[in-house]
Amino acid sequence: MGEVVEKITLVNAGDAINVRRGIIKESDVRQVMVDAIVDTGTRPLVITEALRQQLGLEIERDESVFLAGKVPQKCVVAEAVDIRWKDRYTSSRPIVLPDGDETLLGVIPLEAMDLMVNPVERCLVGAHGDKQLYQVR
Repeated sequence: MGEVVEKITLVNAGDAINVRRGIIKESDVRQVMVDAIVDTGTRPLVITEALRQQLGLEIERDESVFLAGKVPQKCVVAEAVDIRWKDRYTSSRPIVLPDGDETLLGVIPLEAMDLMVNPVERCLVGAHGDKQLYQVR
């Protein structure tokens, strides 16, 4: 299939809440547009330490994750970010890999935004059409 890379916007979710509460101005919200590798073998959103710092995300807890080589690696989980792709959005607590150099968009945020990979066009598409659908269980 090949690599699928999409532009997503990551927003400090705490900042977004503070704007709605009138605590800070919209212009103070920390956000960044990044090229994310769509990785259907990864579950969460994975970001770099540099990106965590740029977004001003605090560390919530330490975690061990298994990488592709099936070797556990220590990392951290950061505060929530809002993930935006075109007109779709979700929130996630990203895994921060200390030596990571790429942003990985895993299946949990993909499913939350009702997205799937089109392997022919090598891009994201709506799993159920043009509108984001929410699944309630």
